[in-house]
Amino acid sequence: MNASSGVWLSINDYSRYKDVSISTIRRHIKNNILKYKEENGKYFIYVPSTEKLRLREEEEVLKIKLETELLRTQIRQLREENNELRMLVEIYEKQSMNKASAPAAMELPPELPPIL
Repeated sequence: MNASSGVWLSINDYSRYKDVSISTIRRHIKNNILKYKEENGKYFIYVPSTEKLRLREEEEVLKIKLETELLRTQIRQLREENNELRMLVEIYEKQSMNKASAPAAMELPPELPPIL
């Protein structure tokens, strides 16, 4: 195995790369299942092919772009819905103001008491 054709990943990076828990990786290091090195108290795990890493990163970027586009679409729809609701509120407020002012003008004067 040629070390120059691969990369050394930290435990956290390797955990995300392999989608495995950190404790599992530590167990594998302890049992010498993984090729690793220790530098300044930190463990690094060897990954033989950088091509897989690049594909994984590209996949993550595409997922993020898709999610961003979906969120933008949702924002646009919510803004349109919000504008429609604002218009409805304005219409209802105008109608309620018109109804409130109209009966006051048509209101009859109070009745006079009977004359004796």
